[in-house]
Amino acid sequence: MKLEDFDYYLPDELIAQTPLQDRAASRLMVLNKQTGEIEHKIFSDIIHYLNPGDCLVLNDTKVMPARLFGMKEDTNAHVEVLLLKQIEGDKWETLVKPAKRIKPGTVISFGGGKLHAKCIDTLEYGGRIFEFQYDGIFYEILDELGEMPLPPYIKKRLDDADRYQTVYAREIGSAAAPTAGLHFTEKLLADIKNKGVHIAFITLHVGLGTFRPVNVESIEEHEMHAEFYHMTEETANLLNEVKKNGGRIISVGTTSTRTLETIAARHNGSFVAESGWTDIFIYPGFQFKAIDCLITNFHLPKSTLIMLVSALAGREHILHAYETAVKECYRFFSFGDAMFIH
Repeated sequence: MKLEDFDYYLPDELIAQTPLQDRAASRLMVLNKQTGEIEHKIFSDIIHYLNPGDCLVLNDTKVMPARLFGMKEDTNAHVEVLLLKQIEGDKWETLVKPAKRIKPGTVISFGGGKLHAKCIDTLEYGGRIFEFQYDGIFYEILDELGEMPLPPYIKKRLDDADRYQTVYAREIGSAAAPTAGLHFTEKLLADIKNKGVHIAFITLHVGLGTFRPVNVESIEEHEMHAEFYHMTEETANLLNEVKKNGGRIISVGTTSTRTLETIAARHNGSFVAESGWTDIFIYPGFQFKAIDCLITNFHLPKSTLIMLVSALAGREHILHAYETAVKECYRFFSFGDAMFIH
C-alpha cells in the first residue's frame, strides 16, 4: 500500500491547541466498522456503548517532563534534548535539535550545571545516546528542569501540565501521552465500573514511534521503533476471563492496542503476564487477535496511527469518517475529539 493512500485534507484551525476544561466534554464520533455508519455524541456518552462484562483496557504510562534545554559546554550554543527511553542506568536514547552539532564526546549542561549529559553515540533521525551525570535523584532533577514534551503541532503553552496526563497515569517513562485516555475523568471511570464493565491496565511507554514520520512510499517498508510494554498477571487473567465469557476487549488508544496485539500474537490469542519491547506495525491486512473495539483520537495524515485504525475499520470507512469530522469541525490530534470504533 502507498503512503498517499492514508492522506487527507485538514485545515490548520481544526488542530486543537488547548485541552477542554472538562475532559469528558469532547465530542465523540461513533463509527461502526462493519457498515461505516457514523453517530455524533459527547465523550461521556461512551458509557452507553459499554456492556456489563466488557473490559476497558487503559495504558497507565506517565509522561516525563522529557524536554530539556541546555548549552554545549565548549561553545555555549543552545541545544534542545528530548528524552525518549532509558537504555540502562543513566544512558538514554534522545532526540536532539540541532543534531548536527552534537557528536560523540560533546557535553551539554542543563540548569546551570545541575545536570550534565555526554553524547556517547549517534543514531539516525537526529537521535543521540547520552550518559547523564548529576547529584541526587534523576527524576527529581527532571521535574525541576524539564518541560512537558508537547507535540510540535501544538503551538500554545500548556498552563496545567497535568492536562497532558491521564487521570490514571502512574508508571513514569513516556515521551508523549496516550492521548485517547485524556478524555476520561475519575467520575466517568467510576460510573463505567459501577455499570459492571471491567477496567484493566497495561503499560506501554511511548517513544520515537510517536514522533517519527513514515518516509517510505510503500508503507510495508516502514520499520517501527521499539517501545517497552508490561502486562501484569492480574490483567492477563482478567482479559482471558472476559474473552472466555464472551465480553469485548475495548482498547483505549493505539498504544494499548499495540501492546494487546503484541502479546496475543505471541501467545496464540491468549494473554500472559510479560514485559518486553514491541515494534509491531499494524496496517490494513492485519489480523486482530486481541481487541474488539477501540477508543482513539483523530490522527495525523500519513501516520502509522491512521494506518492502525484503517486496519481495524477499513481504509474507506476511516477516510470517510475523517472527511465527515472535518466537515463537522471536530477538533484533531492530542487535545482533540475522540472516535469509538465498534
